[in-house]
Amino acid sequence: MSVIYSAVKWNRYRRIYDLVLLAGIGLYLVLFFVVAKVVWPGSHAIANRVLLIRALGTCALLLLQLVLCIGPLARFDRRFLTLLQNRRHLGVITFCVALAHAVLAFGYYYGFHLRNPLVVLLTSNTNYGSWNAFPFQVLGLGTLVILFLLAATSHDFWQKNLSPSVWKSLHMLVYLAYGLLVMHVALGTHQADASLTYPIVLGVGAVTIISLHLAAGLREYVRDALGSSAVSNITKEAWIDVGSVDEIPNRQAKIVCLPGRERIAVFQYDRQISAVSNVCAHQRGPLGEGQIIDGCITCPWHGWQYRPQDGKSPPPFTEKIATYRVRVVNRHILLNPEPLPPGTAIEPARFESETSAEVTSNRRESPLAARENNRRSCSRVFWHH
Repeated sequence: MSVIYSAVKWNRYRRIYDLVLLAGIGLYLVLFFVVAKVVWPGSHAIANRVLLIRALGTCALLLLQLVLCIGPLARFDRRFLTLLQNRRHLGVITFCVALAHAVLAFGYYYGFHLRNPLVVLLTSNTNYGSWNAFPFQVLGLGTLVILFLLAATSHDFWQKNLSPSVWKSLHMLVYLAYGLLVMHVALGTHQADASLTYPIVLGVGAVTIISLHLAAGLREYVRDALGSSAVSNITKEAWIDVGSVDEIPNRQAKIVCLPGRERIAVFQYDRQISAVSNVCAHQRGPLGEGQIIDGCITCPWHGWQYRPQDGKSPPPFTEKIATYRVRVVNRHILLNPEPLPPGTAIEPARFESETSAEVTSNRRESPLAARENNRRSCSRVFWHH
């Protein structure tokens, strides 16, 4: 989110991300054509235009499945956070691929009618009660409309003016779009192609998405249950041992679950400990699953940032989150579970000597990069998806 509404602020990582994504789409289309020419040679060959329609359609399906898998995958492995932070980019490109598929299919199958092709699509087949003759094209059109709404409102302007809650509810329609797309492909191939390829792709994709979401939900439930059972009878003056400083990698956090309370993110950065609410003020994203970038806690969902010392967003932003008092005794972190008012400044707890977690982090970072990171001031990172 930026102060003003402007075009995407490109950086090196975003360019690499998009180039890799576009190269992957191009490679998929080429491989689709090569495999199709091998499988259906000679008199059984399929027209190139039909192959392109199918290639774009299956590509859009796979991209949408990837979009839905990124969230739970990022909860299991931080390496998927890069995909999560750029998920809106992936969603817009998914719509573009689906639009290309729709335009080619629309022109190929309905472009020669005397009446408006869209009217023909909506009225030529009304067998909604038949499995074998169901107008699956309407389901594809519904999917495309939803993907268009999501792509058109992906800019921060809409997120700000629709309000975060409305914007979030709107973008939850991606699950409806996926359901419509699955039915579109399933009913379409049922009528035109007896091959098991498409049912297998649909089945594996649906099972994968459902399994990942259930597993991520179960993981969160178990984490909350274990945290609640480990700590009970909390009072305002209680100080809870939440583990060793060595358990937390540099510039990352440990999430503490307490009974009947919001989760707390305990961050370790450059031999300092700070604790803040795990809930981002933007759309309740899990701050503890993010990391500290340029001195600020950065939400893994949309890049909202907060200073760990006071829970405030860097100027000119005004968002605030609750902070917590912490101590370090014999390398163990003691946390007072009573939240302080959002934006309350708390001196970080410090500890001496380099930990094993910092050794691991420093091995991944060159001395020059480390000096540069320490020198840079805290500023909002713009994650435009």
